[in-house]
Amino acid sequence: MERLKQRIQISNKAIKTLDEVLAIKSPSTIERDALIQRFEYSFEAIWKTVKRFLNIVEGVDANSPKAVIRASMETGLFDAEMTRQALVMADDRNLTSHTYNEELAQQITSRMPQHAVVLKHWLFVIENRLK
Repeated sequence: MERLKQRIQISNKAIKTLDEVLAIKSPSTIERDALIQRFEYSFEAIWKTVKRFLNIVEGVDANSPKAVIRASMETGLFDAEMTRQALVMADDRNLTSHTYNEELAQQITSRMPQHAVVLKHWLFVIENRLK
């Protein structure tokens, strides 16, 4: 349980760095690229935290981001709409790490505010379940 609490702290720090770049009104190309990078590591930190939560608290084994998202719906962490948004987010994460395309980067960047909402919700829900 202590390791889960550490992961939650790390995830909260990661999402704060994402928020920091999201606050920039008209990001430059470099700032946009920083936003994408911060999204990538925030997503990684959070889905792995939720994976551990699901295993320890819910007794669910899920070994990939999409499996963790689906298990989040099954255990009530997400509703159907949040699950749909999270699956889009996971697809965006895969695209950012395997491809670089200017148009794609702009499209994914436009979805970042909603992705941040999903990530924060995920953390909020597991933190509340632990209380």
